[in-house]
Amino acid sequence: MLPSQPLLHTAVFALTVLQALASNTFIAAVYEHAVILPKAAIKPVSPDDALALMNSNMDILEGAIKEAAQQGAHIIVTPEDGIYGWHFTRETIYPYLEDIPDPVVNWIPCTDPTRFAPAPVQERLSCMARNNSIYVVANIGDKKPCNSSDPSCPKDGRYQYNTDVVFDPEGKLVARYHKYNLFIPETQFNYPKEPEAITFETPFGKFGIFTCFDILFHEPAVVLVSKLQVDTVLFPTAWMNVLPFLTAVEFHSAWAMGMGVNFLAANTHHTSISMTGSGIYAPDGARAYYYNMKTEDGRLLVAELDSRPRLSAAFPPAVNWSSYALSVERFSLNDNDFGGLIFHDWFTFTELTMPEGNRTVCQKDLCCHLSYKMSEKGEDEVYVLGAFDGLHVVEGQYYLQICTLLKCKSIDPNTCGQPVEKAQTKFEMFSLSGTFGTNYVFPEVLYSGVQLAPGEFQVLSDGRLISKTRPTKPVVTVTLFGRWYEKDHLKQDPQLPAFS
Repeated sequence: MLPSQPLLHTAVFALTVLQALASNTFIAAVYEHAVILPKAAIKPVSPDDALALMNSNMDILEGAIKEAAQQGAHIIVTPEDGIYGWHFTRETIYPYLEDIPDPVVNWIPCTDPTRFAPAPVQERLSCMARNNSIYVVANIGDKKPCNSSDPSCPKDGRYQYNTDVVFDPEGKLVARYHKYNLFIPETQFNYPKEPEAITFETPFGKFGIFTCFDILFHEPAVVLVSKLQVDTVLFPTAWMNVLPFLTAVEFHSAWAMGMGVNFLAANTHHTSISMTGSGIYAPDGARAYYYNMKTEDGRLLVAELDSRPRLSAAFPPAVNWSSYALSVERFSLNDNDFGGLIFHDWFTFTELTMPEGNRTVCQKDLCCHLSYKMSEKGEDEVYVLGAFDGLHVVEGQYYLQICTLLKCKSIDPNTCGQPVEKAQTKFEMFSLSGTFGTNYVFPEVLYSGVQLAPGEFQVLSDGRLISKTRPTKPVVTVTLFGRWYEKDHLKQDPQLPAFS
């Protein structure tokens, strides 16, 4: 006699849980998705047309989920906007939205689709999770009705939220997160009244979730890690790369290392607006990543991670980010410092004129120290050491302290800080540190071709970012990217630094 389908599924789910409990590791997956976008519309499309577009994207996501499960993955993250795209008005996105209940309702949409208002997208995502015995993370839109009794209620009588959902291997909705830090073009969505710090427990650790632009701010990102002690962060994103510091693979891997967590980043893939870059990151570096500006192909990544990285022998030691930098005298007094812009921020630079040496550059309270040795200097390549200590105010307001070794776009000093992807100069070694006023510093090493350097650098407990071995590829940038959250609400400096 064959077991019934519900009994068989329960047995498979129980086996999956037991396997996860028996191991200190788990298998993670992320899928970078080349989203099928809707046609530009002035008026809302019909609900049927909206669902047809979403099903086209979910057909592709379902294939990736099945493949991930076949490779043993316990969880898969899919991108922000991955089911319906972007470029909506408040009105035109409405047919794509569903009412997403609070997970406390204990709901499996796959087996009980009529319990609430029709929710075909949640039903299908739930079934993807249940049929493949895998946690599924997706980004969709939530709608919540309101009325005049709520003084904040929008004129159209509803709130609309950019929302992440998580379904467990039974298909149950276990997490719902409303994005708190909306990017400027996201006028189709409302801001939640309060930031949500969303966590859930799994057999392989405590998980938290936030979305894209959230990563640059204290709430909810830092709260999840520093206060709520999550082991792994789930990160759906639609990230547009900005060199030299904010390419997806570069910054997201640095955030994982700086915060000491696993980080599962799933990006959309749309090269015309520089969207690519997904990865599975551990506190000690990238386990798998994908960056491709040449084709419009999606990509599934699968890798093993420690379930509770803080308990791992490989977990990095606590760092005092300014310890070394405050203990040394200034390496050099630079008569030839000059200024330049990096993504609208005015940096102080000093050129690395010798093939090896020690340099210091300062701006305000931040002094950056660099020891370096080049092994193969590329012809017509200029490198600088740069410092920035100030408030960034373009596409968001946030206070930065940055120390960076970077390649200039040409031998013209005015090009220093402009985006560069390729380099020829190789280094024997580097050691970068700074007198940071914040404990939140994210270490970045980016090689030529926008490649990461897992295993080739480390952060010492005294705050130095050093090469562990001779770097294997030419260097584009080595950066300590500091965020001073307490200063985010200061006023911008009225004047830029002057240079003679």
